[in-house]
Amino acid sequence: MNELINAVNQAETSAQMVTAVKNLAAAKDPEAISTLIAVFGYNNPAAAVVAVAGLTELGEIAVPQLLEQIDDYNYGARAYSIRTLSAIADPRALDVLITAAATDFAPSVRRAAAKGLGNLNWSQLGIAERQTAINRALETLLLICQDTDWSIRYAAIVGLQSLAKIAEVREIILTRFQEMLAHDSEKAVCARIQLASRTPIH
Repeated sequence: MNELINAVNQAETSAQMVTAVKNLAAAKDPEAISTLIAVFGYNNPAAAVVAVAGLTELGEIAVPQLLEQIDDYNYGARAYSIRTLSAIADPRALDVLITAAATDFAPSVRRAAAKGLGNLNWSQLGIAERQTAINRALETLLLICQDTDWSIRYAAIVGLQSLAKIAEVREIILTRFQEMLAHDSEKAVCARIQLASRTPIH
């Protein structure tokens, strides 16, 4: 494992980095988690995408370190972390996703968080905790679907579409979709609302 980690740390070209990260991710070893997260900050998008896939495959075991190692200074790295947490869908990421979706200055981070907020594995929570968590996610998504940036509103709709599969909140979401259709002037947003409104209930 040390050899694979060293290969990432010592890569001298972009191509070497991608190959080293692929090899490290393929090992599927929890020891690789910290190094894979560090790759997010190397300004190598191809390597970062491989790291996202590797961490997503490792799943829940990667969540604590992902939460601890979120980069407060590099928004590109932060966006990859948020995207990975969204893909793993562990509800322990709820607080981080809410904060990122509502307050991050980088649109890429906010979009990734909004999409992830609707799609967490709520069944991992106890009944009372589950309802509170769903309501917090709903509240945040309803807030940001009023954002001035249409791409943030679009991402919020994607999150709400996933959340609308939950019977208890479906009516609230569909009502908001109708309000948005009546008032939103962005065609892409309206088209996405119409698609989301047809989501089957589970």
